[in-house]
Amino acid sequence: MSDNQREAGTIILDPTHASFAPEETVHDLGATHFIGIGGAGMSVLAEMLHEQGVEVDGSDREPSAKTDRLQSLGITVEFGQQAKNVEGKNTVVFSSAIKPDNPEIVAAHEAGERIVHRSDILALLMNAKRAVTVAGAHGKTTTSSMLAHILVNAGEGELADPSYAIGGSIQGKDGAILDGGHAGKGNVLVAEADESDGSFAKYHPQIAIITNSEADHLDHYGTQDNYRAAFVDHAGHATKAVIMCGDDEGNLAVLRALDATVAGRTIVYSTRNAAELGDLNGATLVRIESESETAESGAEHFTLHIPGGLIGEEERRIAVTLTVPGIHNARNASAAIIAAALLGMDVERASAAVTSFLGAARRFQVRGTVRQVTVVDDYAHHPTEIAALLDAARRRYPQSKIRVIFQPHLFSRTRFFSSEFAQALAKTDDVIVTGIFPAREKQEDFPDVTPATIVDEALKLEHEPAKDWIRGVEDMHTAAQMMVMRAHHGDVIFTVGAGDITQMDEVILHALEAHRWDCEG
Repeated sequence: MSDNQREAGTIILDPTHASFAPEETVHDLGATHFIGIGGAGMSVLAEMLHEQGVEVDGSDREPSAKTDRLQSLGITVEFGQQAKNVEGKNTVVFSSAIKPDNPEIVAAHEAGERIVHRSDILALLMNAKRAVTVAGAHGKTTTSSMLAHILVNAGEGELADPSYAIGGSIQGKDGAILDGGHAGKGNVLVAEADESDGSFAKYHPQIAIITNSEADHLDHYGTQDNYRAAFVDHAGHATKAVIMCGDDEGNLAVLRALDATVAGRTIVYSTRNAAELGDLNGATLVRIESESETAESGAEHFTLHIPGGLIGEEERRIAVTLTVPGIHNARNASAAIIAAALLGMDVERASAAVTSFLGAARRFQVRGTVRQVTVVDDYAHHPTEIAALLDAARRRYPQSKIRVIFQPHLFSRTRFFSSEFAQALAKTDDVIVTGIFPAREKQEDFPDVTPATIVDEALKLEHEPAKDWIRGVEDMHTAAQMMVMRAHHGDVIFTVGAGDITQMDEVILHALEAHRWDCEG
């Protein structure tokens, strides 16, 4: 019988159920099969187990860059999910996208194989390392990538060669894309902690970073209060320190709900001073000061003001320069630098290392420029993320028209935040909203949710030119062609969303090559 038990004849897959005892390790897994091994979070874990000598294979619906990489490492991947794929396996790993009627789940259950959620594997990996988790509605991938980058490039001794499990890829030099998973020989593991299904309750890191607690995933949590309560619980599991952004009101609510002992080992980083923040419940404040970005340079500058007693007796002011734009990245870098310092790295060494960070893949990633039109790709899929992206775009390209093709992610999120999406998108000059990327959801369960759900909210806003700045186009290929026809020299086109909208970048670049316009644009 599996850890996810049968109840009244039904297989129950509970991502919050902890499947392993504290003393167990990855070497207790036996032959391990990943269902949906090509997923961003799954492929990273499969690779890490493979690097540690665990027998790993998996299945997915179709080939992808992730499955190509896994196969190049010697990991078998079957395409199409069927019962025979789990024959002889000891452990079968599922993600929250997998349903109980999946043929591999059914076969594994009938065979009595252990069925575990992906978070159980990550929790196992943490048990043997000094773990740092990064949780939050947005900023997780960039912040965890920054910390991994600092440790990889500046770590010495046990801080060198860290392990990391990041739900995305990292931009490397000369256009190279580095995978988000690595099992290093050092004693640190940096892990992105996904809060979407509540499974991060299993993690007990040394250090927990919480970038924000702005309501999301209400399809799982139901209410904002429940969502924040999950972060209170998560913070309580950190054995050494909690690092939280104080510029987020949700985080401040979480901070004030913490037990006094947990709050006493919490560090708040913020662009605001103590008087503006109010009650910090005994937490220590690290200020982000003198934040600025030189127009069109993309270089972000700020100073970290670290009080005495946190990483030494004397207070410190550390100058930081980033090559990724936006105040949101100043916040992300602050969390990463503080975490590196708490792990034992010299804070100035950490701040110098983050300068060479080029960004997580699909985070303000410039894909090319054709005929003076620049195409940028970004993973933003929550209203606050989109607002931060567009603010950064205005600072990077102050003289350009900013045009956006936005693919909403999840019908439930689109319904919950349609008004907020409209307000965020109003920061741009021209928007096409495409059909919604369903991920784990089905259109028939949300028949009233379409691109018009956001467009109708946007048309209620006072925005010029009225009724001309936003439209809905179901097919993203059509949207890409339309945007090219609307573009002029000097414009910037952003593809935005957590789905497959990124595929349109090449379509747009090729269409720009073929597009005929007069010299004046």
